[in-house]
Amino acid sequence: MKRRACLAAASSLWAAWAGAAAATDPFEGDPYQSLPWADMRREYLGAAVAEFDLRVVVQGPAFAEDPMNVPISVRADPSLGRVEQIVVLVDRNPIRRVLVYQPMQALPALSFRFKLEQASPVRAAVQTADGRWHVGGTWVDSAGGGCTVSGASRKDGSWTQTLGDVSGKLFSAAPWGDGTSARLRLRVMHPMDTGLVNGVPAFYVNRLSVRNAADQELARLQVFEPVSENPVFSFDFAQPPAGGMRIVGTDNNGNRIGSRVE
Repeated sequence: MKRRACLAAASSLWAAWAGAAAATDPFEGDPYQSLPWADMRREYLGAAVAEFDLRVVVQGPAFAEDPMNVPISVRADPSLGRVEQIVVLVDRNPIRRVLVYQPMQALPALSFRFKLEQASPVRAAVQTADGRWHVGGTWVDSAGGGCTVSGASRKDGSWTQTLGDVSGKLFSAAPWGDGTSARLRLRVMHPMDTGLVNGVPAFYVNRLSVRNAADQELARLQVFEPVSENPVFSFDFAQPPAGGMRIVGTDNNGNRIGSRVE
């Protein structure tokens, strides 16, 4: 409880400083002083209040060795209350929005890999039940080029043999939680073409839904082109869903994705 109180106090001070700085600062209080941020905030977060908040934790490598597969994890501290959605953005990517995650009955945490075109802030904007946005981030350095190169399965043509295949496993304990939590790790086979390679149109998974045995939706993902080839997602739950799970989704060409995970 003391840790949460300290985090909340520190975040309030940070938000107050950022709000005061925004009045005279073209970066609008952005700790990364990134010029695209002001336009990104308006485009992707709308007119709602947005504040930088230490309770939104974004973890990634200091340097991306493979710009086509950059691991990132996002977590919202429980002191934020109910989380409606999480938007992941990369300032200096040609396609800035990476995904939108609605945790619904899952915990507000997600891990995955994405493509990085050049060194950039990587942000997670968390919208809480009161409509406010809480923004956290990290800086990832990179030699770049991850969005403008074809993936391995596109180059060798193997994607045609595995398109839409789903594999997954439910683990009994997630890395954080109260000891009764569970983690679902899921892989979907798909080339995830960005449309930025000459002669290769955009072709990517665009929607995924995690459902329980009673077909109740537990979590929802809207996915965009910068997510890595053959994407792997990790979802956390307060308790292991009984009876297994079902994964359903589509790609932007209308191909259906579906599988059960026990």
